[in-house]
Amino acid sequence: MSVIELGGAGTDLRRNAIGVSHIVFFVVAAAAPLTAVVGASPAAFAFGNGSGVSATYLLVGALYLLFSVGFTAMSRFVGSAGGFYPYIAAGLSRPAGVAGAFIALATYIAIELAVFGLFGFFVNDIVKTSGGPDIAWWAYGCTLAILIYACGRRNIEFSGRILGYCMIAEIAILALFSLRVLISGGGPEGITLAPFGFSAVFGPGMGVSLVFVVASFIGFEATAIFGEEARDPKRTIARATYIAVIIIAVFYAFVTWAVALHYGPSKIAAEATANTATLYLTAVQAMLGGPAGIALNALLVTSLFACALSFHNTINRYFYSLGREGLTWSGFARTHGTHQSPYMAGAVQTAMMIVLILAFALSGQDPYAVVFAWMGAFASVGILALQTMVCLAVIGFFRADARGVSAWHRIVAPLVSMAGLMVCLVLMILNLPLVSGSESPIVASFPVILAGIGIAGAALAVWLKTRKPEVYANLGRAFA
Repeated sequence: MSVIELGGAGTDLRRNAIGVSHIVFFVVAAAAPLTAVVGASPAAFAFGNGSGVSATYLLVGALYLLFSVGFTAMSRFVGSAGGFYPYIAAGLSRPAGVAGAFIALATYIAIELAVFGLFGFFVNDIVKTSGGPDIAWWAYGCTLAILIYACGRRNIEFSGRILGYCMIAEIAILALFSLRVLISGGGPEGITLAPFGFSAVFGPGMGVSLVFVVASFIGFEATAIFGEEARDPKRTIARATYIAVIIIAVFYAFVTWAVALHYGPSKIAAEATANTATLYLTAVQAMLGGPAGIALNALLVTSLFACALSFHNTINRYFYSLGREGLTWSGFARTHGTHQSPYMAGAVQTAMMIVLILAFALSGQDPYAVVFAWMGAFASVGILALQTMVCLAVIGFFRADARGVSAWHRIVAPLVSMAGLMVCLVLMILNLPLVSGSESPIVASFPVILAGIGIAGAALAVWLKTRKPEVYANLGRAFA
């Protein structure tokens, strides 16, 4: 039986199930607005270009809009539950596509593990400070993994609704805070656009800010993952991608501008350095009252839950796609009889996550300093490498046949975005000790580890070409 014949009962995803809004919820939830703003921007303020962080979000947003030009142009002709994998395979080669798929899996598994670590650390801290028992972080992490699996095995619309509620709630409290700052006339320096000025943005530390800001956008590229389940995917994927990037960039810029105004643009760097962990909590309580601080902590928990659920669905579909094409265990391609979700991939993924969580716990690793920080740094390098490969794949895909697509969409925008992403990738690698908070040689070796994972994927594809040519022939394109 060929790969294409695997589309019978029990292996199909739910068709025409989700629209633009659902996909945007998945993407923005993966970006975790509350976690990203509260967790990443204080470090960018402290170590980067200070108040210029707000405009840096807009610059990175512009870069990803450029990336989306070529990415969405190609999505009209290529797409499956394999995310970036079919794009790279179609635009570069099948071995490169499998290399990209392996790197993507390692990247998303790392970021989901980082979320579990942060969730366990944060919930335990909240419980303890509220007078509750001191429960090991891994217990919370494993509980979250099981809960996420229960949600992920349901139909895709169910996850979309949950993510929508979580996203609206976390955006609401940050928006209320920001509006309150503006209504009250700003902070000690009033309302000023100085943070968006040239000298503020391109001052010392901009490169460091780019590293933290780019990491805040992880997850927006997941729009491609849901192509098979989307209504009118040729239009839906493009619209969802642009909307998600614009929402993330504009909202992050708005909130960081508001917090800079609250403390004063000239003082925000010093304030973030002195109070990195409580920068937003203190500001929210000052502007909205003590109960808002409690709500902020609660919404951080739901933000992490939403982020984990979004990446769980993403990883499930990577496993599903690879299993369906014969690259991995064919059982990954089994879907739920009622919900048509890749439940078997979800079960294996959940078991894998629990094993990894327990492995970190048994080895005595800190859930924040190692599990979250290290895995987040690893994922940041991986996703930038993948995005760079996709830019090159867009150019390669349209090289022989333009398919009526303009040079702007198939050459210029991909080239410019690739150059920008490569700069960000180099900056990320150079600043790994700062991003991860560690000088460990293990952290320094992350780029080499990712390269090794990619080489292993390419080697598997080459082996398949010789030993299983019928599988190789369908890699990355059987469901395009």
